[in-house]
Amino acid sequence: MQIFINTLTLSRIISAPIIFICIAHWQYFGIAILLFVLASISDFFDGFLARHYQLTSELGKILDPISDKILIVFGLIGIALYLESFYVAITTSFILARELWVSALRELNAINSNSKATDVSFLAKIKTTIQFISIAGYILGLYMNLSFLVFLSNFILFLALLITLITGFEYTKNSFGLLAPKE
Repeated sequence: MQIFINTLTLSRIISAPIIFICIAHWQYFGIAILLFVLASISDFFDGFLARHYQLTSELGKILDPISDKILIVFGLIGIALYLESFYVAITTSFILARELWVSALRELNAINSNSKATDVSFLAKIKTTIQFISIAGYILGLYMNLSFLVFLSNFILFLALLITLITGFEYTKNSFGLLAPKE
């Protein structure tokens, strides 16, 4: 079962560049949406199965968020390229910068035995879900030739950006003890 769970996680890493090529180069939006939805669903199932069968591991704790980020970044960059959208590109840049920052915080906290400061929060899980929804909305809009869905996905992506920045600030605050009550 552990191998199956890790395979689900790795499938997101493998599918990400394929989705990117389907969007940005071939314009195979049907294949892209199918792969993206399956990859997004695998995010739920690998975590669910690991918890259900008590097979959580340090490797899984590291690979799961990285595979999500790889899937999100490849999807958003593919969309930004295809749409030639400055908005999607700049939003993706902020999302990527936050992810790199949080990764650095996690490394710092691991060194300082303060890993709890950057444990994945419920809001961060919501952030990932909203990012997945926005990307799926873009790809589905492109597949169905529905400009309104692409337009709506811009707003969903903005919501994802706000939550991304909020969770980044929370992790920063927890890591450095900012705004802690004075004793």
